[in-house]
Amino acid sequence: MNIYAIIILATLLVDFILSIVSDLLNLRNLSGELPEEFREVFDTEKYRKSQAYTRVNTRFGFLTSTFNLAVILLFWFGGGFNWLDQSVRAWNWPFIWTGLVYVGFILAARFIINLPFSIYGTFVIEERFGFNKTTMKTFILDLVKGLALSVILGVPVFAAVLAFFKYAGAPAWIYCWIIVTAFTLIVQYIAPTWIMPLFNKFTPLEDGELRETILAYADKVKYPLAGLFVMDGSKRSSKSNAFFTGFGKNKRIALFDTLIEKHSVPELLTILAHEIGHYKKKHVLTGLVISILHTGLVFYLLSLFLTQRALFDAFYMDNMSIYAGFLFFGMLLSPVEMLLSILMSIVSRRHEYQADRFAVETTQLREAFIDALKTLSVHNLSNLRPHPFYVFLNYSHPPVLKRIQAIRSLKLSSK
Repeated sequence: MNIYAIIILATLLVDFILSIVSDLLNLRNLSGELPEEFREVFDTEKYRKSQAYTRVNTRFGFLTSTFNLAVILLFWFGGGFNWLDQSVRAWNWPFIWTGLVYVGFILAARFIINLPFSIYGTFVIEERFGFNKTTMKTFILDLVKGLALSVILGVPVFAAVLAFFKYAGAPAWIYCWIIVTAFTLIVQYIAPTWIMPLFNKFTPLEDGELRETILAYADKVKYPLAGLFVMDGSKRSSKSNAFFTGFGKNKRIALFDTLIEKHSVPELLTILAHEIGHYKKKHVLTGLVISILHTGLVFYLLSLFLTQRALFDAFYMDNMSIYAGFLFFGMLLSPVEMLLSILMSIVSRRHEYQADRFAVETTQLREAFIDALKTLSVHNLSNLRPHPFYVFLNYSHPPVLKRIQAIRSLKLSSK
């Protein structure tokens, strides 16, 4: 094993061990009593159910990650990457088609391997805890649509990236950075009107108290409300959520129909104000800029490592190729990506506190927002006592108790 193989193997094992440790610590934290803050909304049975939900998902996640790690190691050390490369090369297809087929086989195998876990998670675990509303027909249609979109959108972009790295020389990484950035922006722009409606139905929020309240608030905070929609989230799950998507004229806020069913108008207003807070605080723009810079850095580093024979030797490859190099570089970069993910989660949690503060200060509905967070936690069976180390590694949002404590500590103006 050379240095590249050692780094990649060590990263896979460290990531797996950290995940196990954080899961075990998280499970140990479940033994605590129901927090005083939630005694009015969580009965004993519901609280036990939320803890059981965490236990079941944690154990299932351990099984899934262990199986996936075993498959990767067996394929790697069994010479699978080289075997597949030699098999595809034997067809004597043009370079770009060879690369597309090679990566396509890897992705297809990963999809097939994980499909039983996805089915079990949806139709057994989510069903057991009363969340699943997905029919087998909807599940299959989602898979077909997702695969079709991946082929229609992903194949041309990946083919272009392969072509540039093959024929454009040293500036290839710059061209690829530009192409992928443009593609990302275009997809984000068209997603609300062209892609997301393929999976869910988005209906304009009907006239009434809720719409009037929201429009008045949007005018107050000078938010250009281009679209306010209700999404049929109940088509797949009884869980509730709201989200902001798109930009420019195509940006919109979507409220799950399950969310509207379970919350009062003041609570819904604070939830929406939180989403608007992300926009007003430029969190969306910050995330987009970081993503673009990250893409450029990855392509630059990729251009340096694609010519490193030792990287291919680490995977027992007879031949060097750009398409296989993409996969190997992605695995080599995983330590950096792990650290970046933790850093971005820290930033994300900070942004959530800021959006909470914005929502409370602009609506002056502190208790309504707290009630909304509590209700969401009850209906989604949230873990009220996640271990700090588990939060550090995995949470993009602060634990709900931390958020409530921060909201209660805010000093509101008398305006």
